[in-house]
Amino acid sequence: MKNSFSSLSDLAGAFGKSLEQTTQNSKTDDSLVYSTESGRIKQQKQIKVTASDGFAKVRRETKGRKGKGVIVISGLGLSVAELKKTASKLKKICGSGGSVVGETIEIQGDKRDLIKTELEKQGFKIKFIGG
Repeated sequence: MKNSFSSLSDLAGAFGKSLEQTTQNSKTDDSLVYSTESGRIKQQKQIKVTASDGFAKVRRETKGRKGKGVIVISGLGLSVAELKKTASKLKKICGSGGSVVGETIEIQGDKRDLIKTELEKQGFKIKFIGG
């Protein structure tokens, strides 16, 4: 079983691969950070959006806010850009501040009724959670 391989392509052929396949696989390596041919390689970020179960959950929180009430809206199933647009619409309608934290929207104050009517206009089903 002594085989002498005269080149690297002979060795690759013995294992059922061609040399072109092995060089193509090494160029698509995800852990590659820098290449002398093209310089710094930026990785594509995969943004995952949690799918909605069909209901937007609206709840009131005061924890960690020194007694100030905040309405938290979760379960919308929207991307970050769409969440920011929806949050800005809700802030304008409620006349208060707010922000987007992760996949939730926080609106200052207790404006659950206004938020409910606006989200229903946009086609969401609303479920109140908590008191």
